[in-house]
Amino acid sequence: MLKVLITALVFVTLGANARADDLIAVKSTRPVKETLDRLQKLVTDDGFFIVGRVPHSEAAKDAGLTLRPTELMIFGKPQSGTPIMVCNQRAGIDLPLHALAWQDEVGQVWLGMVDPKALKERYALGPNCDGAIATMKAAVRKLLDGATTP
Repeated sequence: MLKVLITALVFVTLGANARADDLIAVKSTRPVKETLDRLQKLVTDDGFFIVGRVPHSEAAKDAGLTLRPTELMIFGKPQSGTPIMVCNQRAGIDLPLHALAWQDEVGQVWLGMVDPKALKERYALGPNCDGAIATMKAAVRKLLDGATTP
């Protein structure tokens, strides 16, 4: 039951803030779990902390529903997120970072994260936050590419 509640909370939070065109999605050559396992290693090696993983497919199964493999990982690093929240604390609803791995209807696995430039637009962050956004965008790109390449 706790898994279902956490899943619902994450969907509500992400659904309220994320738009499809805000997502950077990269094809993965690995299954969903393996893709996130690889991302988790990269993240922890880079000094991020893991808040948690939400196995959406398992939660759906526990609720008697069917969902293709889908799993979310939440992770952060205060050195990256705090400068953005200093610019506008409301950005904290989108931080720490979220990465979603999913298998689409044709069997392709994807790994996606919200593009940090969307945070700049969403929270009207001024030029004083450009450096933090650029740093976060480079980290997101590096993590997505590292977790999905052979």
